[in-house]
Amino acid sequence: MPNQPRLADFPAQTYDKIRYGDTDRQGHVNNAVFITLLETGRVALLEASGRPLSEPGYDFVLARIAVDYLAEITWPGIVEIGTAVKAVGNSSITVAQALFQHGRCVAKAEAVMVQLDPQTHRSVPLSPALREACGAMRMK
Repeated sequence: MPNQPRLADFPAQTYDKIRYGDTDRQGHVNNAVFITLLETGRVALLEASGRPLSEPGYDFVLARIAVDYLAEITWPGIVEIGTAVKAVGNSSITVAQALFQHGRCVAKAEAVMVQLDPQTHRSVPLSPALREACGAMRMK
């Protein structure tokens, strides 16, 4: 497949072990599990810089996710997950993600995470420091 991302393109990289229970009737990993694997990648991004990529007292929530399923994931094995900041909004971060098994890109995704005040449940603007930190987590 032309123009597929490589794991090395992503500043935040992690992996997850595929469990037998992740499989569906056809013997491959259920598409809902892809979403869980992508969540693992977003958490890795938020923790990748050695300090949480968030403002103290605020949380990020998932507002949108779009997934392109490119190939099956099979059990047993692991899936490598790459995540990078694609864009920074007023109170949100858009991330690009990809899942890899056996060195092959099996899914691509784009997700929007919004910074939220857990007390008011309202979005909160990103600070200049957080914007700068996001810049360091862009795709290579």
